[in-house]
Amino acid sequence: MSGATTSQPSHSFVPLSLDDPVNTAILAISEDTLEGFQRDPFGEIAARSGVPVKTVIEGIRALLAAGTIRRVRQTLLSTNLADGALVAWQVPNERLQEAFDFMFQRDPFSGHVVIRTTHSETAGSKYRLWTTVKVPQGFSLQKHCDFLASKVCVDAYRIMSAKALFVLGVGHTRRRGMEPGSKSDKPAEVMYPNVVELSELEWRVLTALKREFTPDEIVRDLWGDRAQQAAVSLDEFCRVAESLHQRKLLGRFSTFLEHVKETASGERVTRYNALFHWAVPAGREVEAGLEVGRHHILTHCYWREAGPEFNNVNVMGVAHGTDKSLVLAHKAAIDAHLASLGIPVAYTNVFWGGRSEIKPSEISPLAYESWCEEMGLALEGMRASETAAAT
Repeated sequence: MSGATTSQPSHSFVPLSLDDPVNTAILAISEDTLEGFQRDPFGEIAARSGVPVKTVIEGIRALLAAGTIRRVRQTLLSTNLADGALVAWQVPNERLQEAFDFMFQRDPFSGHVVIRTTHSETAGSKYRLWTTVKVPQGFSLQKHCDFLASKVCVDAYRIMSAKALFVLGVGHTRRRGMEPGSKSDKPAEVMYPNVVELSELEWRVLTALKREFTPDEIVRDLWGDRAQQAAVSLDEFCRVAESLHQRKLLGRFSTFLEHVKETASGERVTRYNALFHWAVPAGREVEAGLEVGRHHILTHCYWREAGPEFNNVNVMGVAHGTDKSLVLAHKAAIDAHLASLGIPVAYTNVFWGGRSEIKPSEISPLAYESWCEEMGLALEGMRASETAAAT
């Protein structure tokens, strides 16, 4: 059944304010609580929120059309699908905006692109541009970054691959008004990146599955058209999608709020984006990550080796908020928790986000081939060496 045949767009008035109680109830569920693949995500949101499914669909459609929700999509656990890393770039100030524009506009394999600052000149503070970069299987992350560096004339860059992940979930609505120190009763769960290979059928389904939805596509029968795009039956599409989830390749079905710019209703979802750094003793990275990651305020938490450029930071977390002092209070609560457990921190810092743009990183090998052609790059020259691929 085609999605165009059900739940046609309504012209009734739908409030766009994030403080509207119905929107709050919907978004508290839809932002980041629907894990894995959902055959009927809007029905699930309705069941959990207590809001009728027709209202859920109309509300999400209206918020997406207005730009308050910036995208609706099935997220992937891309760390298990492609070689990726957080990359910090040291760029001359006069080239910083140009470098930002290139990463955001010309490189589909760069996802989050953020200009960051610290309160004072500290270790790594000259690294102002931060991006997430992923390259499809079989290609070299190092070669990709070398090319980007040559295009924007960077002075230096640092690749920080994730060794372990503890938190991945951007739920701004449910974090509003959260008290510093709010945390789970037990440590976070750890996930180790493990890139797996997919069949041609799985890639077809995954490609259709991950594409963002337009407002007109927000209907109850969400996956019928996507199954047609993948040239499979709806049952086969759902079966493959569920198998991808079982292999830990899918994240969540999510509605992502516009949290950088002002929304159509004149609101700001968040004003401050903070990247927290901690340097803990070697061998205690997972222990520290499990404890940092249990704090509800964090949208991301991971073990990455930042190296001597950043005073050997190895645990990082991301938090957002509308009050800077409150964001710092959350950081202080995490610091106090680590201290209470006897986990020493040799160094800590906060990198504040300024200009930022976010888009899903492309991971398709076919897309990489097209991009290399556009950039005038020899595809074979961008492949990972057998030695690098084995490590």
